[in-house]
Amino acid sequence: MKNKKYGILLTLILTISMGLLSACGSNTTSNNTEVSGNAEAAKPEKIRLDYAFYSPTSLVLKEKGWVEEAFEAEGIEVEWVQSLGSNKALEFLNSDSVDFGSTAGAAALIAKSKASPIETVYIYSKPEWTALVGPGDTTIKSVADLKGKKVAATLGTDPYIFLLRALDEAGLSSSDVEIVNLQHGDGASALVSGDVDAWAGLDPHMAKLEVTEGTSYIYRNPDFNTYGTLNVRSEFAEQYPQYVEKVIELYEKARTWAVENEEEAATILATQAQLDEEVAKLQISRNDFSSPVPGETQINALIEAGKVLQNGGVIDAGADLEKLANDLIQPSFAEKVIK
Repeated sequence: MKNKKYGILLTLILTISMGLLSACGSNTTSNNTEVSGNAEAAKPEKIRLDYAFYSPTSLVLKEKGWVEEAFEAEGIEVEWVQSLGSNKALEFLNSDSVDFGSTAGAAALIAKSKASPIETVYIYSKPEWTALVGPGDTTIKSVADLKGKKVAATLGTDPYIFLLRALDEAGLSSSDVEIVNLQHGDGASALVSGDVDAWAGLDPHMAKLEVTEGTSYIYRNPDFNTYGTLNVRSEFAEQYPQYVEKVIELYEKARTWAVENEEEAATILATQAQLDEEVAKLQISRNDFSSPVPGETQINALIEAGKVLQNGGVIDAGADLEKLANDLIQPSFAEKVIK
């Protein structure tokens, strides 16, 4: 009887032990799966970047295939999407169509003021890529002469912002001119055909008209050109910070190469944008590639641009420009990569 009770007790102990071991084994498997799942989550299946004719660095990167080469071993697909202007790049970022988008700094600030979840992580160039352009025989000799005239510009882009700042400096506002909203290439065509009196131009279209049509500059001011910025979706940056750094490393490779091989960089621009070499060289010469890390310089430039945008009703008058600029400009990724 005593032995029988002992046997029952032993069986019960063994059963409980097996259950505990099973539970531990189950937890171990679950934890391993979770770790594996997190490892997978830390790596995107695809990285989507834009390229733009106003960003020669992006064209070099696309042409050389360095992004595909860098991520091939990890099985990460690479997709390129063309941006025709800052407004299109921002549309792609906001709609989750790209992870990285090339814009002018002030255009990114406007988007940030409208709660766009983006961060500026890299400066691909400091360009003089916009100016106010007229036909070669224009009688418009100053910004003040634009009063009552038709001016083509792409809303939400640096040329549009440049126009607002130029008007403000001359004591005018957007209501003193008729702004015709056209994408950059269409604005160039409208100027040539005489459908508008002036155009807030953008390279390479602006350089092309200068060379082929003999257009004249009504107003130039390099300081009114905000920086060429590479922006990332905040969600992507939060999920895959190491891949933001890897993309910046690749942009750095392209930037360094472009500085050391200016003529070949111009050839790449000419081929991809279907431009004459002379036009491409002119555009490249108007880019300063020397300061790729975003920081206080860009923050201050954006605050100044933002003041004019507030006066023009583009950014809400109550918006805190300093906070917006500081939230947008995120140098930490580039600082880890660029020493």
